[in-house]
Amino acid sequence: MPPPPAPTPTRRAVSPLDHRLEAVTGHDIDTLWTYRDRGVLDEQHAHLVDRHRELAKAQTGVIFYLRLLNRLSSGEFDVDGALFTRIDRTVDQLEEAADARDAAARDVLAALEPIKAAAGASAPDAQQLSTDDQAALLAIAGGAKLYEHLLTGRMSVTAASGTRIPHAKLQQLEDAGLVVRDTGRPVHAGQPVALTDAGRAALSAARRAPTTQAPKVPTRPGASPSTPAHRR
Repeated sequence: MPPPPAPTPTRRAVSPLDHRLEAVTGHDIDTLWTYRDRGVLDEQHAHLVDRHRELAKAQTGVIFYLRLLNRLSSGEFDVDGALFTRIDRTVDQLEEAADARDAAARDVLAALEPIKAAAGASAPDAQQLSTDDQAALLAIAGGAKLYEHLLTGRMSVTAASGTRIPHAKLQQLEDAGLVVRDTGRPVHAGQPVALTDAGRAALSAARRAPTTQAPKVPTRPGASPSTPAHRR
């Protein structure tokens, strides 16, 4: 006999607020959930993801009863009193599921508001992030630790992705208030490094910033930039 097929991974329900979370945080939903499972999110972002998971669960309930209602009205069953009873019950359950979904959505919006405010306040400074700064912050956001080599004494940051970040870059980001180390742990064992609220806001704003400039109107050779070209 052929081996049984591998189980299909369960996909989360897509909520109406997914795009708003992604726009504010600068990460897609799957990445945010992964970061939450790794324990690398700060308190505000962890709270937001927890509320979003409740919203996704509530959305699953809405989808279930919608599909059940669609099946009941598809003509598959005899049209009798029993069918009407099942439809009435399913409509009530759908209404309850929708109410639970709406309540969960309000909780998500409430958790999103302080993060959105922090991102807006830090947006002007975020434009000053260099490409190297953004790359380092992205690597640290996925989990990172500062290690000191026992023999050479040299220190560097190793991210969960395998990326290595020079100690000098870490110091620069620390001085800017974008990252913080857990100094309660010894360096030789690895000090966890995480983004601060300012670091997350700066990274999110920088990733949302346009990377292209408007094309400049060419000028006539020898003319000043403010001198318009003459038409023939």
